Amino acid sequence: MTNTTRNLLAASLALGMLLGTSAAMAKDPPKTTDHSAMTHADKHDSAEPVTDTWITTKVKSDLLASSNVSGTDVKVETVNGVVSLSGTVATKAEHDKAVMTAKNIKGVKSVDSKALMVAGAAAKR
Repeated sequence: MTNTTRNLLAASLALGMLLGTSAAMAKDPPKTTDHSAMTHADKHDSAEPVTDTWITTKVKSDLLASSNVSGTDVKVETVNGVVSLSGTVATKAEHDKAVMTAKNIKGVKSVDSKALMVAGAAAKR
């Protein structure tokens, strides 16, 4: 065997070992055993645990995608699975839609909408 062939063979083996090692060293994502976070499983297909940040992002994105609610006017915060909605919406129907959107997200334990005002009702206060 020539030196060039030997060097090519060594480089190929090194590359193969490097690529194989990185795949073998990859870790599986952590699994959750929190069954309370597994409600509404059809709404979220991932096996990843549901976090407050994920819930907030999902509620906000669903509100922004909805044609019935002005998602830019609704502030969303989540603490321990409790979603708080605040801001002002144009109608009672938008208020109710925002609450239902939040309730239908996986991991949401409850929705607090006391700070979500309807434009006409906010003016009367």
